[in-house]
Order: sequence, then structure tokens, then C-alpha cells
Amino acid sequence: MIALSSGTSAPALTRVSHEEQEESRQRPLDYHLIQRLMEFTRPYAAQRNWLVVLVVIRSIQLPALTWTVAAVIDGPIQRGDAWGVALGAAGFALLALSTQVVMHYRQRLALALGEAVVNDLRNQVFTHLQRMPMSWFQKTKVGRIISRMTSDVEDVRLGVQDVLFVTLVQVGQMIVAALCMLWYEPRLFLIVLGLAPVLWFINRQFHRRLSEVLRAMRRSYSRVVATLAESVAGVRVTQSFVRQDENAKLFRELVTDHSRYNTAVLKTHGLFLPLLDLNNQLFIAILLVVGGYLVLEPGSGASIGAMVGFFFMANMFFSPISIIGNQYNQAMTAMAGAERLFQFLDTPPEWTDPPDALHLTPLVGRVEFDRVTFAYDADRPVLHDVSFTARPGETIALVGHTGSGKTSIINLIAKFYLAQEGRVLIDDYDIRELSGESLHHQMGIVLQQNFLFHGTVAENIRVGRPTATDDEVVEAVRRLGCLDLFDGLPHGFATQVGERGVSLSAGQRQLICFARALLADPRILILDEATSNIDSETELRIQQALGVLLADRTAFVVAHRLSTIRDADQVLVLDHGCIIERGRHEDLIERDGVYASLYRRFTAA
Repeated sequence: MIALSSGTSAPALTRVSHEEQEESRQRPLDYHLIQRLMEFTRPYAAQRNWLVVLVVIRSIQLPALTWTVAAVIDGPIQRGDAWGVALGAAGFALLALSTQVVMHYRQRLALALGEAVVNDLRNQVFTHLQRMPMSWFQKTKVGRIISRMTSDVEDVRLGVQDVLFVTLVQVGQMIVAALCMLWYEPRLFLIVLGLAPVLWFINRQFHRRLSEVLRAMRRSYSRVVATLAESVAGVRVTQSFVRQDENAKLFRELVTDHSRYNTAVLKTHGLFLPLLDLNNQLFIAILLVVGGYLVLEPGSGASIGAMVGFFFMANMFFSPISIIGNQYNQAMTAMAGAERLFQFLDTPPEWTDPPDALHLTPLVGRVEFDRVTFAYDADRPVLHDVSFTARPGETIALVGHTGSGKTSIINLIAKFYLAQEGRVLIDDYDIRELSGESLHHQMGIVLQQNFLFHGTVAENIRVGRPTATDDEVVEAVRRLGCLDLFDGLPHGFATQVGERGVSLSAGQRQLICFARALLADPRILILDEATSNIDSETELRIQQALGVLLADRTAFVVAHRLSTIRDADQVLVLDHGCIIERGRHEDLIERDGVYASLYRRFTAA
């Protein structure tokens, strides 16, 4: 029997579509997003402030190089002063050297600051992720979670390290160049101001288009990552049902879709930059005509030296426009990543422990369901008015067909979910009032899908109690009577289990999970289909160990094989979320009801 039927794929697809619609309505460039990102720089205020100083210095240095060249041409060269030219060249060389020194430290500080911000941001996202309840993970695709922690965070890194400070340098350069142009020739500068609205209009139109195609590209990338993660996790099912070609076809469609959006981004960007550059050249041509007229016009007051300086500064003014336009693509991507990260961080858990939550240490182990009704989706309850009591030290067996509500009861006891109606009581306290951390420290869970972390056998057993010594780990396995199975591994308890335990047999993985639970020494023990994947010989050894594991503990057993619940103190038979029979094994057999029918069907098989 499978504890709980899934069947949530269609609602999940609908929900993803809704999330994408929400994302499409958000602004990709937002002052509040930038402000929130800058809040992550507060712990590094000294580093950030020095970086701002270097940005200002470099913004002044670049136009200063141009001003030096113009001053040498208009001064010593025009006068034929060789010594003045030599001094000017030496000054230019020193200034050029200083720009490289400043550039080195600006880049160095920017990279360090960006890395620090991303490190803190990634830790905050992961911490928030760990606080989300099981219901959130049930509704959210793994690929979307991975995308937040990888591509979105990396996009923010580029935005902080590169785009932000490069753009500030270029903007500062434009401001200094504009002031110099105003000093050289105010009349020509008025023409530049008159042309500014044209540049603003072009930027606005292309930025709006870039916003749309970039958001679409990021959403398509998220779909590709989600599908890839799902395909890797379900590769056994894919190969078992010969779905390789069909899955490859679906993936090709997603990749083609993503490529189409990427191409749209590149086309838009490829049109935007040349158009900007063309406009810059046109503006220079207009300034040449007007400037030449002013120089040639008697009494205008314009000099050739001033014109030379002005045009040098005009180049310093217009060249950053193309650079800023080139940075805009990355800026949009960084904003989209920040937008998604903060959207996730702003998503509160559906429920949390109250501030004054009780820390019960130790638990006695009394569990009571008082008229509990529960639903994963509000309109489809899976438990209806369920009531029962488990006294300390009792073993409660849960029996029923797939989807009858067995695993839902387990989820409520473990406080993975909260009931909509009724109360779940632990030691006569409402579970809502108890600290989830203190409860889980005194609870052991062995699931049907025995999950192992990458690491050694000993490390996976020690998950139940991280402070346990090697001797305590070995003793836990010895008490299970399975020490010989682990001694036979290539490196014993130091054997690497591989990703999800792929290097071990199903029975060995189950035994590790049993040893993990035994080492934790919990007051409440949950075995959810814990022996369904174990062969008969291994199950016999497990049955012997269960007597030790269950002693003096309140235990809830969801069993695939009815033989594992014969000695239970109470058997609860569920059907469509309701308890239809309860009692000991012998009593239910004599009653000749649903349980007896299930038992006869099992023994006949």
C-alpha cells in the first residue's frame, strides 16, 4: 500500500502559470529593489564607502585625461613651447598611471563587496527556505527552488560587482564631461541639452522592449531547469516506461522556446546599441556644423582651442551612453533575479510556532486526535472528524487503502501540517502551542522512501544525533542485529553511500534509516511504510529489532505488510479519511470486517 496518493500535477501546472503571470506584471527596474540590495552592503559599510570614493575619483580622472590633452594642444603646442609639451606629457602619463591604480582597487573592492553580498543573500534565502512548511514544498517545483539559489543569485552577483559600479563610473564621467563642456562653450552645450530628450525617448522605448523579452526569457529558463530536475529525479520511471523519446521531445520544445526568447533579447539589444551609436555620431556632426560656424563667425567669441576641448569632452560625454546601454541587458537580468529572490523572501510561511511556544523536554509520549479534520487543498478534506488516543508506550497501527489518510495522520503528528479543525494533542498540549524544534528532537521518523544524504554510512546514521560517537553508532546497528551487513561493506561504516544511497541495496538503506531512528532515542516513533521495500530475510531481522526499537516509545506504524502490526496495541482502519474500525489484531479478525478482509487477502497472496 502506498500511504498517500499524489495526483497534484495539474494544479501545480496551473499554479506555475499563475506565478509567471504575477512576475510578468512586476517592474524589472525598481528603486526599491536596488535599495533592498544596498541594505545588504551595510555590514560592509567601510568597504562600500571606499568603493564609492574610488568611483568618484575615477569618474573625474577619465575626463581629466581628455582635459590634459586639450590643454596641451591649446597651450604649449599652439605656442610652440617644447618644454611645456614635455611637462604636459609627463603630467598625462602620471595621471594615466593613477587611473590604472584606481581602476585596480575599484574592481577589487567591487568584486569583494559583490561576493559578500551574494554570500549573505544566499544564506538568507536558504535559511528562509528551511522555514517553509511542507505544504509550500508540495506546491513548488524543485527546479524553481534551484533556479532561485543558482541563476538568480548569480545574476544579482553580476549586478552588484559589475553593472552597478561600472554604470556609476560612466554616469559620473558624463556629469564631469558635461560641466567641462559647459565651461568650454555654453552655446554648444545648449544643443546637447536639446538633443537629450531624443536619447531619453530611444532609451525608454528599447528598455521597455528589453524588459518584456528578458522577463519572458527568465521564465522560460525556469521551466527548463524545473523540467531537467524532474527528469533526473524520475529517470527510473522514464526508462521503465520507455519515455525517453517523449521526454526528449518535450524538453526540446522547452529549449527551443527558451532559445527563441534568448534570440529576441539579442536582437533587441543588437538593434539598440547600434542605434545609440548612430545617434551619437549624428549629434557630433551637428555640433561640428554649429561649432565650426561659431569659430568662423567674427565676433562670436569662440576659439579653436575651446572647440577642440569641447569636442574632446563631447566624446567623453557620448561614449558612456553606449557602455551604459550595453550594461542595461545585465542590469535587467540582475533586477529580474533580485525581484524573484525578494519575492521569495517576502513569502511568509503559512504558519510558524507562536513566540511563546512551549519546549517540552522530555515528552511523555501521549498523543490524542480530537475531532480532527484536515485538507491539503481547502475544498478537498482528506481527514474527517478523526479521534483516537495513543497512550505513552503504545504502538498504533494505521491500515487502509491508498489515499485513506494514513500519511496525513503522520504528517499532523509530526507537525508538518496543521489541522483546519479539531486538535492534535501531545502530552495534553495542543500541538500548535508546542515548539516544532523541541518536538522533532524527540521524534524519530522512518519513511517508505528512505532518503540518504551524500556521505558515509556512519554520517547518515549520525543524522539522528550529530553528537553521537563512533561507538554509539556501531552499538545502534548492533542492537538492530545487522552489524554483519555493514561490516561486509567495502569500507565498513566509512563506505560512501552515493547520491541518495545509490551504492547500497534497498535493504541496507532501510537499515541505515532504522539505525538513525534508534540512535536518536525518540519518545515518539513513526514508521511510515518502513518495511515495504525490504526482502523477507531482512524483514525477519528487522522484526526482531523492532521489539527493541518500539519498547517504551509511543509508535505509529503505517504498514505495507500486515505481519508488522499483529502486536500493535491498537489498529486503526481508515477509509476515505475516516476511522471505520479500531481495536487489536485478534479482535478485528473476530469482527470479520474490513480489516479481516484485508488480512485474508494478504495471507492468500
